[in-house]
Amino acid sequence: MKCPVCREPMIILELRDVEIDYCTLCGGIWLDSGEIERLLDGAGQKDTLLHSFQNAPHCGEKPYPCPICRKPMDKVSAGNGSLIIDRCAGHHGLWFDKGELRRILEIGFGEQGGRVLNLLKDIFGETETKET
Repeated sequence: MKCPVCREPMIILELRDVEIDYCTLCGGIWLDSGEIERLLDGAGQKDTLLHSFQNAPHCGEKPYPCPICRKPMDKVSAGNGSLIIDRCAGHHGLWFDKGELRRILEIGFGEQGGRVLNLLKDIFGETETKET
């Protein structure tokens, strides 16, 4: 699968029994449909977070093509609206620019921390998970 930003092949990593596609160039992450729910399984604010995803068509960010169907993805706001991510209109999955998956997981886990957040730090290193 090719990165929707860099157009280069992504590598597949396993995170908590979920395969994620990771771009080594830009640090973006693709999650197939249903995988964010699996990563957030057991999270205290999971349902609130997932229901917070709202279309944000006028955010000003350039739409990326879905790496599966190649159609432009929708921009959606997440959590408190301060984070914009990309969602395939055909329900193929979600694209997270560098650091956005960590931020989504922090919202979903709240103050509980979370094993997945620690795994992200282990996989990508502390500098990869910091906000840029």
